Amino acid sequence: MNHPFFVYGTLKPGEPNYARFLAGHTVGEEPASLAGAALYTAGPYPYMVREPGLAAPDERVIGALISVADADYAAVMAQLDSLEGYAEDGAANMYERLLVMVETAGGQRPAWLYVAGAEALDHIRAGELRKVEGGNWLGDPESNTYWSRQ
Repeated sequence: MNHPFFVYGTLKPGEPNYARFLAGHTVGEEPASLAGAALYTAGPYPYMVREPGLAAPDERVIGALISVADADYAAVMAQLDSLEGYAEDGAANMYERLLVMVETAGGQRPAWLYVAGAEALDHIRAGELRKVEGGNWLGDPESNTYWSRQ
């Protein structure tokens, strides 16, 4: 089964990697969120974490559930895996890909999610990345990828 992707950073609609990798390949997009998760960043993109001590049970990450057309699914997944530095059974993945349940207006849905890999987690635990307050990525105001939203 081709599960949708829960996107929360530069792959969200309106962000730069949505246009590069998802535009024209989606068959459904809807607001979604994930409880017990938090975002951290050091610049132009965020890392999601779900580890106790880094994300509280009452924290929530806001994103979008993106369903990809069946004909494009394998190619889009391969491109997203490459973008996120993910390889199945990879020892040094920048992000890990997990299947999780996310919240939508219609209830819980299974979705692929990219979370911080081991090296990023080490940097987060060392205090080298700052938390994105509110769990909603709208670009990073400290980098050149920020767009103001009205």
